[in-house]
Amino acid sequence: MDIAFLLAVGASFIIAGFVKGVVGLGLPTVAMATLSLVMAPVQAAALLIVPSMVTNLWQLAAGPGLRALLRRLWPMLAAVVAGTLTGGALLPKDGGVWAVVALGAALMLYALAGLFSLQLRVPARHEAWLAPVVGAATGLVTAATGVFVMPAVPYLQGLGLARDALVQALGLAFTASTIALAASLALHGDFSLGAAGASAYALLPALAGMLAGQWLRGRISQELFRKCFFIGLFALGLHSALKPWLA
Repeated sequence: MDIAFLLAVGASFIIAGFVKGVVGLGLPTVAMATLSLVMAPVQAAALLIVPSMVTNLWQLAAGPGLRALLRRLWPMLAAVVAGTLTGGALLPKDGGVWAVVALGAALMLYALAGLFSLQLRVPARHEAWLAPVVGAATGLVTAATGVFVMPAVPYLQGLGLARDALVQALGLAFTASTIALAASLALHGDFSLGAAGASAYALLPALAGMLAGQWLRGRISQELFRKCFFIGLFALGLHSALKPWLA
């Protein structure tokens, strides 16, 4: 790891941690978006494992009702793991330009959903069949892009959970996705001891950025920050999607 690489990783995770500190989510998404500017998505995905795991466990532990959420969400969580491992086995090991395009598309979809405050409504009677479908789709997107927000985040937001329960549910889903992504990368030789060490290094700037974001949270307009965040994320996604033709 040379100095330029360490600086790029550090800056990416400071920004990603800062966003998570302010709005409560977005660390893996922002890290993937920024790191993909300088490296392949599979390399970026390996780097985010440790920071994502630690910060999501932190978020998961802060909620009120883990056992009840596990009982409700386990079909989706199990499908996330299965979808990620299946996608990792079936998709090309090096997606090349199409992996970058897929990452850009996922980022743009997530950004548009946030910008326009798209809100699903998931009737309780449909959860039994919809949860595994959403989980499997999220797993496939995770395997292809390293981003595990679509369509899990809109689905969880549509369940009508209380705010604290929603934050904990997101932490639970992201933790399951991170574990599955780490397992998929390890099975294909993309999460070695060297990658684990680099990922552990990335935890320090991620936590520093997160603490700075939490300090600033009550001092700025969160709504304005969220809009700027999603606009920036859309721009990064557009750049990734067009990257093969810009080179």
